[in-house]
Amino acid sequence: MTDSAEFQSVVELRRYTLHPGRRDELIELFEREFVEPLEASGMRLFGLFREPAAPDRFVWLRGFRDMESRRAALESFYYGPVWREHGPAANETMIDASDVLLLRPSGPGFPVPDGAPDSRVLATICHPLGPVKEFSEYFADSVAPALREAGLDTFGHFETEPAENTFPRLPVRENETVFVWFAKSTEDPEAYGCVLDRIGEELSGRLERPWQRLELTPTPRSLLR
Repeated sequence: MTDSAEFQSVVELRRYTLHPGRRDELIELFEREFVEPLEASGMRLFGLFREPAAPDRFVWLRGFRDMESRRAALESFYYGPVWREHGPAANETMIDASDVLLLRPSGPGFPVPDGAPDSRVLATICHPLGPVKEFSEYFADSVAPALREAGLDTFGHFETEPAENTFPRLPVRENETVFVWFAKSTEDPEAYGCVLDRIGEELSGRLERPWQRLELTPTPRSLLR
């Protein structure tokens, strides 16, 4: 298996809106037909998730070595035989696939899979008022320790990759700057919900808008668990 770290220079956070009742259909197709061909094209799949609060959402994460290799990998897959054969069936399950954040590291990245038991993964999207680097430093120094004390281990800090999208066939969200952090916990979400609410209030003066929290559960083939 290729090393995870080298594929975290560019990361896509992809959140799809699906036709009602078709999420499991897409996940079954995706895990059966796409995982190995996508990685063989030159990318790494870090996470595949259901979003329990939104039954028609599918969220996934993939990474690349850099923007140029991202272009080459996407061209290889989306112009190749696997997508040509199975892409139409996948697209039929989707209403929208354009909610995509293009990210680069802003702190610790995704861990090497360790066989840990399943947990709920929390992805939080912030729109800082000031420079994203300053917000990232504040988060690492002040917010991450408080989350850790509450039982939430943050394991991925990312910010917007400002480079031009090298594969415009797949759109990404442009003209916005975000800081995204990931955490996981095997505890009941209610046990740390109050802590997240308190931290959200503390951060409100540093954000353009309230943060967006995605509580995610891994599919069988998700590396992040």
